[in-house]
Amino acid sequence: MTKESSHHARPAGVHRVVVIVDENSNPFELGCATEVFGLRRPETGRDLYDFRLCAPEARTLMRDGFFTLTGVEGLAAAEDADTLIVPNRPDPQVPRRREVLDAIRRAHARGARLIGFCSGAFTLAEAGVLDGRRATAHWQWADSFRARFPAVRLETDVLFVDDGDILTAAGSAAALDLGLHVVRRDHGAEVANTVSRRLVFAAHRDGGQRQFVERPMPDTPDESLAPVLAWAQERLDTPLTVPDLARRAAVSPATLHRRFRAQLGCTPLAWLTGERLALACRLIERGENRMEAVARHSGLGTAANLRALMRRTTGITPTAYRRRFGRGTP
Repeated sequence: MTKESSHHARPAGVHRVVVIVDENSNPFELGCATEVFGLRRPETGRDLYDFRLCAPEARTLMRDGFFTLTGVEGLAAAEDADTLIVPNRPDPQVPRRREVLDAIRRAHARGARLIGFCSGAFTLAEAGVLDGRRATAHWQWADSFRARFPAVRLETDVLFVDDGDILTAAGSAAALDLGLHVVRRDHGAEVANTVSRRLVFAAHRDGGQRQFVERPMPDTPDESLAPVLAWAQERLDTPLTVPDLARRAAVSPATLHRRFRAQLGCTPLAWLTGERLALACRLIERGENRMEAVARHSGLGTAANLRALMRRTTGITPTAYRRRFGRGTP
């Protein structure tokens, strides 16, 4: 825990996130959870989360003996978690301790939000809380997961799944995507963007994007999408189309589609719509109350289109979003 991390005394009204660390847990996912939920964010003007670690034993040997974690609380700390992040491990076939699974079951029974990063989906399924629910896991373990847990509705070609009170991320890097999604869900797009800037990480990759892309690194610098993405982000309020992006990239629309699929795992139109919706959310948070103006300035056209997209993506209307996250002046 760093000097910036949250103290154990819960600030009034602050959401408590607790991570269970067990033998052979992966340090990367633990680092993701700490980075997203555990650090102070003074630039936001408030505490976002109260963050704690707990473990079933006083000394926990991390993956492959990289280091030993000591000085964290026992599993009793999981009993008052608002969000509980469950442990993962390199070998998902190894069963979890009964006391860890029991702690997860109790948290679920009292309404806590559960999060599994990467092989953490196996832990949730082993605890029995995923039966009949949507979830994802690393594509490498999809067949093994389905064989062990046929009652779970596994989605293998997405970065993460938000099934309300249970959320799962497909792989190690997707833990950051899911973490930022949770921040966005809890505190709005503006705060999520602030956290992503501190992380120097993409502010928004939708959970529906593919886990695996054919060519995640371009063969030559000329094929990078970064210049055209930056250009488009400065012009979201204009009537940009996919052919416009293709002309800017000096390629055909078909080539642009292939590059988006290969590098981002989505279509150019899906990316453009996601960026516009994220801008609309920020405008609402900053105090713009006129939905027609929000739709116009974000390039979404009409208030009706804005309402339909927001309801489909966030599950709430622009008015409800404004009541929850809106503040300040336009």
